[in-house]
Amino acid sequence: MTDSTGLALTRLTLTNFRNYFGLRLDVSARLVALSGPNGAGKTNLLEAISLLTPGRGLRGASFDELANLQNAASWAIAAEVRTPHHEVKLGTGWSVAAGEADGPSAGRLVLIDGHLQKGPGALAEYMRMLWLTPAMDRLFAGPAGDRRRFLDRLVATFDPEHSSRVAVFEKVMRERNLLLQEPRADAVWLSSLEAHMAEASVAIAAARLAAVEALQKHIHETRAASAFPWGEISIDGEIEALVSAMPAVRAEDEYRRMLADSRFPDRAAGRALKGTHRSDLIVVHGPKSMPAAHCSTGEQKALLIGLILAQARAVKAVANLSPVLLLDEVAAHLDRQRREGLFATLEALGSQAWMTGTDGHLFEGLGRGAQCFHVEAGTLAEMKRN
Repeated sequence: MTDSTGLALTRLTLTNFRNYFGLRLDVSARLVALSGPNGAGKTNLLEAISLLTPGRGLRGASFDELANLQNAASWAIAAEVRTPHHEVKLGTGWSVAAGEADGPSAGRLVLIDGHLQKGPGALAEYMRMLWLTPAMDRLFAGPAGDRRRFLDRLVATFDPEHSSRVAVFEKVMRERNLLLQEPRADAVWLSSLEAHMAEASVAIAAARLAAVEALQKHIHETRAASAFPWGEISIDGEIEALVSAMPAVRAEDEYRRMLADSRFPDRAAGRALKGTHRSDLIVVHGPKSMPAAHCSTGEQKALLIGLILAQARAVKAVANLSPVLLLDEVAAHLDRQRREGLFATLEALGSQAWMTGTDGHLFEGLGRGAQCFHVEAGTLAEMKRN
């Protein structure tokens, strides 16, 4: 591992996680390939790594679904991570007893260097990560909520506090939604909640706009050398439009006014009808000048890979930090030229990239420094390379 800007897992330990009763994996490479039959546990391994960030990981599963079926009372993930400045030990887990608490992170414990943390948000200080899964192949043609969550993961690789702001906004919004359903809702309390929503929403919108600007600038500077199509990206959202047009304080005032004026329709709908929770990421296939949603499935996947790689390059350029990449079944439908372009880009990035595929031959183009593992029924065996 020669690139000092990259994050890298050097050891991963799983206990009762999915189909892994117990696993200890030592890693010495930046590029890691996992091959094996469907159902062997390749994606489960990537999911475990993704849980070293705030949130529910790359599948978005409930924590009680992650425990091994034969020992469903708890699960645990631990990792030793090399950062540009030091090494850190990260751990997270869940148990039935702790899961009886309330809240979206109920039952989840997080430790950093052996010290218990208040919540999973602490992981954002140490781990930045991007992932790509087969479920995202139709991201551009699917619901706006999927693209918005994808956008917020991109933003969080620039700004580790972004996920916490989104969580705060959603929490306060839920409280307002509940209060609006009361026959005589307290107007003063409503105004207080709306002020908190406005403050969080404007901060979210500003972070999104800054991240998209940085990413788009980097896409234009590097698109000629990319093996994947480049995209034109923008955000369609009322609050982002406000932040673009006026100072943040005025945008907060305007959004507070919008919320106050929309209490009746929001009460009837049972949800807030205006806010950053309704924004959408707009992507255009640059070489074809075509909305990404209208492109073929193969073109959409290539465009998505290009965006992920461009974001990783942008984060490295802006923050001098290469995020960890989790690329599930990334090479399955790429021709040889695109696979070689992918591997070359990953080598140049210095990111640690974990890739999966059913066919080990897909990874023959990796450099000699890569590590390849065969996965079978929740066990891993390192494969010798010529």
